[in-house]
Amino acid sequence: MSVISPSLLSADFTRLGEQIHLVEKAGATRLHVDVMDGHFVPNLTFGPLIVEAIRRLASIPLDTHLMIEKPHRYLKQFVEAGSDTVIVHIEASEDLGRDLAAIRKLGAAAGVAINPDTDFDILRPYLASLDYLLIMSVFPGFGEQAFIESTLENMHRAVAARNDNDYLIAVDGGVNTSTIERVVATGIDIAVVGSGLFKAPDILQRFRDLQD
Repeated sequence: MSVISPSLLSADFTRLGEQIHLVEKAGATRLHVDVMDGHFVPNLTFGPLIVEAIRRLASIPLDTHLMIEKPHRYLKQFVEAGSDTVIVHIEASEDLGRDLAAIRKLGAAAGVAINPDTDFDILRPYLASLDYLLIMSVFPGFGEQAFIESTLENMHRAVAARNDNDYLIAVDGGVNTSTIERVVATGIDIAVVGSGLFKAPDILQRFRDLQD
């Protein structure tokens, strides 16, 4: 069974500590944190200070998804803020091999994300250097987008390409009770869920429904 990773971008930030504790109680074993710079994606979220605050509230690992230009400039800040995994976009990285090595040297797990319209084959030279692969099933930048069906192919390709490499495969975007069965059926490890979880009237029950 795939792990449900709550995406805090969709949480109620006036009740953030309460909602983090709620999903931890539900059985969440990791949290997903989206960082956007208003340049690589047309939206702006939070930086290392907010990640640091989330780290103090949470008792489970943080996967920090950097949707930012020139991510290499900020890797140290996000690791020092408490990120357990740092994920950079292959479309934003100027030297992915360098960035993955730098993340690991800083003591975090190294991840890469791939957009729906990026050819999966561009990742193949880096698969042995990965700890975490994030397949985007929407275009990054905003929550509550509709799931892009064609990205199921990238999920199948990612699972088939893993072979003896030891990395987790996650999917992010439009994952909810209507789409999660198809996502999990591909063999991925982690389903990142934002509005499909936090916008539910009963978050605890919705978490259970997503796991069933």
